[in-house]
Amino acid sequence: MSTTSSADAVRWLNPDENRAWRAFRRIMVTVQTGTVRDLAAIGLSEPDYEVLSTLSERPAHTSTLGEQADKMGWSRSRLSRHATRMEARGLLRRALDPTDGRGCLLVLTAEGLDALKNAAPAHVESVRHHFIDRLTPADLAALEQIARRLEQPQGDGDPGERP
Repeated sequence: MSTTSSADAVRWLNPDENRAWRAFRRIMVTVQTGTVRDLAAIGLSEPDYEVLSTLSERPAHTSTLGEQADKMGWSRSRLSRHATRMEARGLLRRALDPTDGRGCLLVLTAEGLDALKNAAPAHVESVRHHFIDRLTPADLAALEQIARRLEQPQGDGDPGERP
């Protein structure tokens, strides 16, 4: 994103765009507030659950710190600090990365897998309650389409072009 010194160059949001942006923000806050609260009630944070669930999907329940950080959209240092807290709780352990002497592997422990297995039903119910069950199949399909569009790199065309 570039910055400019001239307010004349700013493409301010029109009323429709502003309402859409604010609606998107309300969705994020509403859904996340509910699911975070529900996870906290069972003793996990949202990042805890993300780390546990993604590690559970990996071969040998193991991932490099870098891969995990990329998946979560976090810096390596932020994930490293969080992993230290999870390690102290016995949810994961670190191991040397045999392919990178400077890196480490995050390994899901049996205790971490048990915590995930215990939390997963409540988390799925929370996601259903705060999100899935409140939308129609057409709404869900539209959200998937929007997500795919936003995940694609922006083209070199006119930034004002609409897909």
